[in-house]
Amino acid sequence: MIIKNGVSLLHSPNNRMLASSAVFRRQEFLIRCLGVGGQSQQFNRKSVPRTMALEADAENILRAITPTLDLARHKGQAGKIAVIGGCREYTGAPYFSAISALKIGADLSHVFCTKDAAPVIKSYSPELIVHPLLEESYSVREKDKKAISEKVLTEVVKWMERFDCLVVGPGLGRDPFLLDCVSEIMKHARQSNVPIVIDGDGLFLVTNSLDLVSGYPLAVLTPNVNEYKRLVQKVLNCEVGDQDAAEQLLSLAKGIGGVTILRKGKSDLISDGETVNSVGIYGSPRRCGGQGDILSGSVAVFLSWARQRIIAEGDLNISPKSPTVLGSIAGSALMRKAASLAFENKKRSTLTGDIIECLGRSLEDICPAK
Repeated sequence: MIIKNGVSLLHSPNNRMLASSAVFRRQEFLIRCLGVGGQSQQFNRKSVPRTMALEADAENILRAITPTLDLARHKGQAGKIAVIGGCREYTGAPYFSAISALKIGADLSHVFCTKDAAPVIKSYSPELIVHPLLEESYSVREKDKKAISEKVLTEVVKWMERFDCLVVGPGLGRDPFLLDCVSEIMKHARQSNVPIVIDGDGLFLVTNSLDLVSGYPLAVLTPNVNEYKRLVQKVLNCEVGDQDAAEQLLSLAKGIGGVTILRKGKSDLISDGETVNSVGIYGSPRRCGGQGDILSGSVAVFLSWARQRIIAEGDLNISPKSPTVLGSIAGSALMRKAASLAFENKKRSTLTGDIIECLGRSLEDICPAK
């Protein structure tokens, strides 16, 4: 072979004698015609190998980060999750996210929603702690917006230090005043080093205000196909599919400063700008709405568990090392297992609630409670 690392060996001092050979002269001519000779411009650039998505060892990750049940532990140690979302039109999404966190094993789950949404969400389950603090434009006079925004932030901040992770976006809606308030909440969470999982309308907010998450290593974005398309257009200024899927995801995560992105699809792809992992566990062909909300709550719990274990024990002897990536892999795998189990039982009539009811059994099959 006369090409090594993109450079023609014919131009090496030790091999110049070979140039007199008619065979090598013909080969060198062909190489120049193909544009891969030693002087070719494309080989003067740094060669970048194609990015490969590695299938994650999801079950071992689940075992490594899921805490054991211990009588010595007290309420709150297994996770305190808060969902920022829920408005007049959308009350199911924040419920699905918050209740999924509890079903997996979090001790406490809060929902910060609008005043109109709160009674509805409370009626779904007494297990959730519901805070009717958020406001929409229709209920706020222009002259009062600044004062109310400050009041909302003050009330949420009182709780912030208690939370292990925020989920921003389920059922949030796109009311401008509401989104402005949530932006301030996210800024404070970032200042307080609280992990944030962003889904649904939270992704609409972030796509239009990338500075909210750019460079924040404790942020996880969970876009579906359309949300991912908008992110790629905004950050990379190209279309989905212009690059290999794994390579494009890696570029996108880097472009937003190393946040973790969980791209939902036939196989979920996860990247923090350093590596790309794939979760291809069979899920369900039933695509009922709300599964993304389950995923966001699941990722929040596992992210908080992974972070707690890493802080307490250091190296967990598993790969990858990032708590956001570990949490994303674990949440994706469990969601898929639960969806598969629910579909086995309900087939076409499978609903989001059926999947939620399968979360506990799916985790128990991998990490039996002792």
